[in-house]
Amino acid sequence: MSLDQVMQIRILYSFLLSLSQQIQLEFEAAAEAIKTLTKRPSDEELLELYALFKQATVGDNNTSKPGMLDLKGKAKWEAWNKKKGITQEAAKQNYINYANQLISKYK
Repeated sequence: MSLDQVMQIRILYSFLLSLSQQIQLEFEAAAEAIKTLTKRPSDEELLELYALFKQATVGDNNTSKPGMLDLKGKAKWEAWNKKKGITQEAAKQNYINYANQLISKYK
């Protein structure tokens, strides 16, 4: 590998790292902004937000499914489980976009 190639790889790595850091900062800001909504989103919207947050912060759902009588826990588990296979980075970006939609709608 030539010195030029090594330098190009370092530049690309630095760019990707800063992009990843930028997404993380935007994700954290969106998560905080959601807490300031003056109106409550629908249960369906909250489930989507929850699922994206869990996928972004934990990754694929590897927990056991809650029992039949735990309706709220089961709904949350199923919403998160539908996100299986989405990378944490993509889930963060999806969360940011969805949170911004909700913020515009429920400010």
